[in-house]
Amino acid sequence: MEILVVEDEEGIADFLSRGLEAEGYEVTVAGDGIAGERLALSGAGDLVVLDRMLPGRDGIDVLGAIREKRPALPVIMLTAKAEVADRVEGLDLGATDYVTKPFAFEELLARIRSRLREAGDVSQTVLEAGGVRLDLLSREASRGELRVRLPEREANLLAHLLRHAGRVCSREEILAAVWDYDHDPGTNVVQVYVGYLRRKLDLPDDPAPIETVRSVGYRLREP
Repeated sequence: MEILVVEDEEGIADFLSRGLEAEGYEVTVAGDGIAGERLALSGAGDLVVLDRMLPGRDGIDVLGAIREKRPALPVIMLTAKAEVADRVEGLDLGATDYVTKPFAFEELLARIRSRLREAGDVSQTVLEAGGVRLDLLSREASRGELRVRLPEREANLLAHLLRHAGRVCSREEILAAVWDYDHDPGTNVVQVYVGYLRRKLDLPDDPAPIETVRSVGYRLREP
């Protein structure tokens, strides 16, 4: 497995390179956003560790370019910006995970293993249930003649419901699986995003098959 490290601080880049190589990974290092984006889009790396604040091209812009060309590539954002709003922004824009500086190498390594394992486990590129079809690579959802390309977060939510079609998924389960960050237990973010999906998947006289199970969660209904 090859890890692409995009980090402008030489000390951190060297630390990561040595540590990851000692764990058996091949490591390629880019010291700025322009080089990092070029390498990622050329096919380098099975996973990217991406600093958020980079010279040449900001990490968020690099992330956007990666998501356009390599939507399935795991990207772990590495940054000193620890505010929840910054973490949420990075995750909403397509980061697979988010680690704040200073960090423990063992934790980062565990996250890398987990994300690589998840990427390796994804054998399907298309999910389908309840008359809804989702292409995981293009993030295009379809229902009958309807075609719509979903943002990253909505696609991840729909994918979770499709994988567990017919079963009630609790709000807590969905938050952990789709948002994967520390959240306010009282947040209504799941309700809001389910509303987004329903509006996009509704057909004339045929509402989207996403049911609310009161006080429990949500279920994608199957015929």
